[in-house]
Amino acid sequence: MGEDFHIGRLIKQYVEENGIRIGWLSKQLHCHRNTIYNIFDRNWIDTQTLMKLSQVLKHDFFADFSEQFRGKNEKETK
Repeated sequence: MGEDFHIGRLIKQYVEENGIRIGWLSKQLHCHRNTIYNIFDRNWIDTQTLMKLSQVLKHDFFADFSEQFRGKNEKETK
């Protein structure tokens, strides 16, 4: 994936735009608040964690990833 796609920033943006509290999210994921902040800093994330986040936040981050990937491939073929 290109350097322009940063999954952690995407997740952080979604959390902020939807007024989701970090404490609530960390409880849902059974992790420490610092883990959530670390996720926001990552430009990659394992699929299991991304699946958990998608389920808890009720948002398909995989679709966002695919959309970004398709857009990049379309630019490269032109």
